[in-house]
Amino acid sequence: MCGIAGFFGGPPSAYFMESALRCLASRGPDGSGSWTNTDGSVGLVHTRLAILDLSEAGHQPMEFENSEQVEDSSHPASKIQNPKSSSSVLVFNGEIYNYRELRRELETDGEVFASDGDTEVLLRLLVREGAACLPRLAGMFAFAFWNQSTGEALLARDPLGIKPLYYRNEGGSLAFASEVRVLRFEGDAIDSTALRDYCLWGSVPDPQTLQVLVRQLPAGHILRWKDGAVSIERWHQAHRTEGGIDTSSFRVLWQDLSAPAVITRVALEESMQRHLVSDVPVGIFLSGGIDSTVLLALARQALGPTADIRTFSIGFDDPEFDESGIARRTAEHFGALHTEWKMTTEEGAAEIPLFLEAMDQPGIDGFNTWCVSKLARREGMKVVLSGLGGDELFAGYGTFERVPQYHRWHKRLGALRPVVAGMLESKPVASPFRRLGAYLRGEGGWLEAYHVQRGIFTLQEAGEIARHLATAPTEADWGIPDLPEDPRDVVGVLELTRYMRHQLLRDSDVYSMAHGLELRVPFVDVRLVESILGIPAAVRLRQGKQLLVEAVPEIPEWVRNQPKRGFRFPFQSWMESGFSDILDEANRESPVPLKAWYRTWAVAAAVRAIKGKAG
Repeated sequence: MCGIAGFFGGPPSAYFMESALRCLASRGPDGSGSWTNTDGSVGLVHTRLAILDLSEAGHQPMEFENSEQVEDSSHPASKIQNPKSSSSVLVFNGEIYNYRELRRELETDGEVFASDGDTEVLLRLLVREGAACLPRLAGMFAFAFWNQSTGEALLARDPLGIKPLYYRNEGGSLAFASEVRVLRFEGDAIDSTALRDYCLWGSVPDPQTLQVLVRQLPAGHILRWKDGAVSIERWHQAHRTEGGIDTSSFRVLWQDLSAPAVITRVALEESMQRHLVSDVPVGIFLSGGIDSTVLLALARQALGPTADIRTFSIGFDDPEFDESGIARRTAEHFGALHTEWKMTTEEGAAEIPLFLEAMDQPGIDGFNTWCVSKLARREGMKVVLSGLGGDELFAGYGTFERVPQYHRWHKRLGALRPVVAGMLESKPVASPFRRLGAYLRGEGGWLEAYHVQRGIFTLQEAGEIARHLATAPTEADWGIPDLPEDPRDVVGVLELTRYMRHQLLRDSDVYSMAHGLELRVPFVDVRLVESILGIPAAVRLRQGKQLLVEAVPEIPEWVRNQPKRGFRFPFQSWMESGFSDILDEANRESPVPLKAWYRTWAVAAAVRAIKGKAG
């Protein structure tokens, strides 16, 4: 895990390299490196968080000398062959969990390795196969690969978008980085389309960023650069295995499990085994909810009854928000060493300026990740597991019930829709009923129904804010996937590809890496996801995450039977008491009334990003 950046096609810029290393330093506190080619037209930088192969052999940028036999043109008749050497270079952010299996394959084919980590395995695969090797990788990744002999650069991102990769394509040269702040410059135009979409959803959907000239490579895509020309294509096509999973690896026989629960259990166990691959200890964020408890139960099974497992959670001195007792009890139940930060009002408020400084793109969430990541890193951890993704796969949100309901209302109301819409739109500003009214006036698409539940502002309001704060519109590509037929399955796809990808995963990366902490997400594993999605929605998406509960019966009853609730921080009261100037600025800048706290905070984050106060 690390930070990566670089450029192809020049012009050579020592300032860019130095700035990138400085901006990405927190992502890689264990070392850094840079590489440039002989004419300075290509430069790569890397900051390292050492997780696999902790020695210097794992240092990046990692270079591989390709040797090939070429004919000596000065002796054409004799056909004398002389060796020609050219470099391939890789900078890589992420983890390839099945690197040991891939390495064994390569060794059987004659490859000899100088290191024990996954970076060299990926480098050798890219030298041999190029982008064709990507479907074989199990893990999370974003990388840039330079092939000196062909003069081509290849950038790629993992199938589900766990690790970020941004780029700036300008005047034939291409720059890239793990964070937007490396690529934005003073005077950059603000993308009003991206700002509008942020106001709609609370996060900037890829491939957009707030900067017109900075884009994000979409999940599961590759970018090729050669001689100033850029092409982008999808390399990962989602597919469902229809439950086609090898249950022979199922180590514990659960006689009372149905077939879908067995499939789910096997997929979860295999994902956990992958995510525990590490040369340093792996901890767990434990909220006390079902998802993080599942991870703890699976980790205990995988590591054995006597292995040390560390868990981390946040509590508060304010009893209205403190739910730390459940996490503490669960950790004790599974024999984990639990560490809790009982955060006082003063401690929480002190974190807000640092959190705002770490914000790379505006977002409406992430403070909880910032705080618990700080705790884990303070306790000496480098790797933690998070239960992110469980709600999206197993229907843990109210959206799975409400969004299909909105969709049905649109169809059934018929000619009454304008009347009902008018009544709803007369509700107070910031009422979610106003978004529902706007939806009923529209064409009734699934994404619009989803916006009723997940949205921040109406389309009209978002447009007004964008026109007021930015002036450079671009064409928006929301990348809406092909949607299945089952209404709840539709919601699941939208949750995975929008809320999880654009907000949760992005926040998790930015705010964990700000502390030099690798955050792994076993539920967001493409092999697990494709196995689980093969189970019919009527079974997989039962209310209360029943399939997950059946697959992991070790979940204690006090976790299983508690009502569903999101993790809550007293963030609002801390902001209002100590940082009211930021909120006041949002109210002054907004052309529409904000009223609700979540709308005020959304605009405040956007204003700070636009004015360069974030990141």
